[in-house]
Amino acid sequence: MSKPYFFGYGSLVNRATHIYTAAHPARLQGWRRVWRHTARFSQPILTVEPCAGSLIEGLIAHVPGGDWAALDQREIAYDRVPVTKDVHHQLADAAQRTVQTPAQTTVDIATYYVPETKHPAPAAPLPILLSYLDVVVQGYLREFDEAGVAAFFDTTHGWHAPVRNDRAAPIYPRHQSLSSAEQDLVDHHLHRVGGKYVD
Repeated sequence: MSKPYFFGYGSLVNRATHIYTAAHPARLQGWRRVWRHTARFSQPILTVEPCAGSLIEGLIAHVPGGDWAALDQREIAYDRVPVTKDVHHQLADAAQRTVQTPAQTTVDIATYYVPETKHPAPAAPLPILLSYLDVVVQGYLREFDEAGVAAFFDTTHGWHAPVRNDRAAPIYPRHQSLSSAEQDLVDHHLHRVGGKYVD
């Protein structure tokens, strides 16, 4: 018997953006996080891509009944791919400490991925939405503290893209309210990795 889970590495790390409560911190090995620019959207989207030796933190959460429809709709620009063997998580550690039985539940994990060739490329780099980035960073702060936020920035590729400061009028539909300290943390790390705000 298997239970389906997703591995989230962007906005899905922020539990305030979804209803999947059976969630746990996890790590994905052999993939790296990257900003993908496509002509389909007016802003880049976070995705992952295979990369030997890379390791990123994220969140796994149970998808009740294997009903992927809502998540597939939310991540409509992405492909859902299996990554069970690449994810390290506490559920697997707990299973190894128990007696294995034929009826024991196993965990199957998928993640959402945008191959570089899935959508046409834009004519020029697109601006990252700050309201989206704020949501992602807030999630990492809650799950992994400030060290996890620093690791998110360090393990994400593509910070050469401009950043559109839309905090006053958020464009991202799942935007969240951030405290002044949370906003300052985002701004600090953006400056550290060379991010540049644009109007």
